[in-house]
Amino acid sequence: MPRVDDLLRRGRGCLPAGEAELLLGHLLARGPAWLFAHGDAAVDAETAARFAALVERRARGEPVAYLTGRRGFWTLDLQVTPATLIPRAETERLVELALQCLPAGHCTVADLGTGSGAIALAIASERPDARVVATDASAAALEVARANAAAHGLANVEFRLGDWLAPLQGQRFDLVASNPPYIAEGDAHLARGDLCHEPPAALASGADGLDAIRSIVADAPAHLLPGGWLLLEHGYDQGGAVRALLDAAGFVDVRTERDLEQRDRVSLGRRAA
Repeated sequence: MPRVDDLLRRGRGCLPAGEAELLLGHLLARGPAWLFAHGDAAVDAETAARFAALVERRARGEPVAYLTGRRGFWTLDLQVTPATLIPRAETERLVELALQCLPAGHCTVADLGTGSGAIALAIASERPDARVVATDASAAALEVARANAAAHGLANVEFRLGDWLAPLQGQRFDLVASNPPYIAEGDAHLARGDLCHEPPAALASGADGLDAIRSIVADAPAHLLPGGWLLLEHGYDQGGAVRALLDAAGFVDVRTERDLEQRDRVSLGRRAA
């Protein structure tokens, strides 16, 4: 039977650094430290064949997150599937800002286009006194998000099927957050890397990428309490355009915040009191 080191050596010959370890660790339910310390451990033939198949699929471009069905976000280990966008580290900036904007004590939050539930569940985990409502137009994505909420025991999140704010008729919130699609349709990046495997509806939105953001900004004031905040993730070159939309819709205290790579990432504004 092959050993751990043998399989990792083969995988490393085909994949970027660290990915062979992620795939084999997933199959063996072991972390990198165990793999390093047990390089001479034997691996059964079935697991070795499954590892070879995963390496081949990854070499063809399938995202690691879809191959393992998992992705870490904030403090949570989340299930992901091809029905959901893969959570990215830069979206944690949106969560960080949302937590800063929320009032103390009981509060209400809406997460639009929740996908795997990453934003909604991260906020709910940090603020058990918050009531979070997460929407998505994809029933398959909501199934994943509900499973993630159950796995983490987060009972303060409600999931609703529908497009953006449509399922929230008659309700107002202290904060509305969204990581909507913001890539321009026809952008060459949509055919590269992980993006070509992710749901197109979660990535692209109109000729300039801003159609979903325009819709959310137009409808959000009716769903915000006085002084409530709207936070939107967007592309690195869209900060000015999103601020202009927020200004035109009557939001105040409008600003754009940068991610860890010092790129414009989240624009936010407050409904006037």
